[in-house]
Amino acid sequence: MEHRNDHINTSGEPVISIRGLYKSFGDLHVLRGIDLDVFKGENVVVLGRSGTGKSVLIKILVGLLIPDKGKVNVLGQEVELLKGKQLDALRLKIGFSFQNSALYDSMNVRQNLEFPLIMNFKHLTKTEIDNRVEEVLEAVGLKDKINQLPSDLSGGQRKRIGIARTLILKPEIMLYDEPTSGLDPITSIEINELINDVQQQYKTSSIIITHDLTCAKATGNRVAMLLDGTFLKVGSFEDVFNVNDARVQSFYNYNFIQ
Repeated sequence: MEHRNDHINTSGEPVISIRGLYKSFGDLHVLRGIDLDVFKGENVVVLGRSGTGKSVLIKILVGLLIPDKGKVNVLGQEVELLKGKQLDALRLKIGFSFQNSALYDSMNVRQNLEFPLIMNFKHLTKTEIDNRVEEVLEAVGLKDKINQLPSDLSGGQRKRIGIARTLILKPEIMLYDEPTSGLDPITSIEINELINDVQQQYKTSSIIITHDLTCAKATGNRVAMLLDGTFLKVGSFEDVFNVNDARVQSFYNYNFIQ
């Protein structure tokens, strides 16, 4: 299986910096002191089983949840201090690829892609919108599906269109929530390749939330292993799994990686 080994410059300012992050829901302590940096142009995979707080982390990053304790800095701004228009402006720079693609069933592909542009950029001409739609469809390899409804697309195609709709706003940061969930192995490989293509073409910095080890190995410049509310280890795929910890080994074995 191929894996990432390209070097990312980690000497500059991180685009995402998380320090001492805690989040509980009643007696359920989900995050228990998280530290993480994501550098410009880097794909960081946050790996963990379902229910370990991976999605909670993403929601805190975009200000949908408030942490109990700790600091979250995104693109030089403290997320917790942002309100209203400031928070909206930051969110425009962050692309969120939902697990279920979150397409509007009543709109065809073109309309799904146009919608975020029309909502957020009132000044764009029809030609500019058309150009952006074509550009992102080209990027995800689905120009021929422009007039199809989501119901006419396969799961992998819907996932690609969901990513295209995120890319159309030209975000600096991409957040992928379980990008290969529910997909067959071949389609999963294609989505992993697309994530890497997006990183190269759009110069994005990304957090990829997954429990799929193949995805983690194929897309992550670094991997952060979330266990019991903390990052057990952050490093290359090999670094993370080359530890003598029964919890890590059981996670690895559970995924049936060859």
